[in-house]
Amino acid sequence: MTEAPHDGASLADGRPGGRHERPAAVLFDRDGTLIEDVPYNSDPRLVRILPGVPEALRLLRDAGIPTAVVSNQSGVGRGLLTEQQVRLVNARVDDALGGFGTWVYCPHRPDAGCHCRKPKPGLVIEAARRLAVPAEKCVVIGDIGADVLAAQAAGARAVLVPNAVTRREEITAAPCTAPDVLTAVRQLLGPLPEAAPVVAETWGWDR
Repeated sequence: MTEAPHDGASLADGRPGGRHERPAAVLFDRDGTLIEDVPYNSDPRLVRILPGVPEALRLLRDAGIPTAVVSNQSGVGRGLLTEQQVRLVNARVDDALGGFGTWVYCPHRPDAGCHCRKPKPGLVIEAARRLAVPAEKCVVIGDIGADVLAAQAAGARAVLVPNAVTRREEITAAPCTAPDVLTAVRQLLGPLPEAAPVVAETWGWDR
């Protein structure tokens, strides 16, 4: 686990049947969620921010909610790129999006047996620790089932934002989905506490 320098029916509910509670922090997957997925990208010049992401982060910052990035980077373990190259790409994303509270990534191969690689909970737990918030009060936003499973294993909530690589069964299994990151964040910020919670099925991905 390495750092680069620098539930229920409603997303807005803090717990099933509870009143609206905003997350203590929002943790984002990197590739396919914040930026276009370039497999094993070692070149910061290839970074392309996905639509709606800057606005989503602005809303979170305006609300005082800290953010982090939790990312599998197995290209390091596979010998396809170096940790320095991962850090340079992360720094480019950080600069483009105004900076995150912390970056945590797993450099290990899938068969390494580590505890940090998603769908294991290590990245989520470590990011929450660095942000000084309980993991169970975080929300993880990602584009594949491993992001959802990592969140659930850490006791956090999850929002799946599907794209072309997301498998149909991952969409079906996700507790909450959104068509894009901006929609996910808007729903996480939710209505005022006295308002009725927004049911996820009213805005979830069309299955």
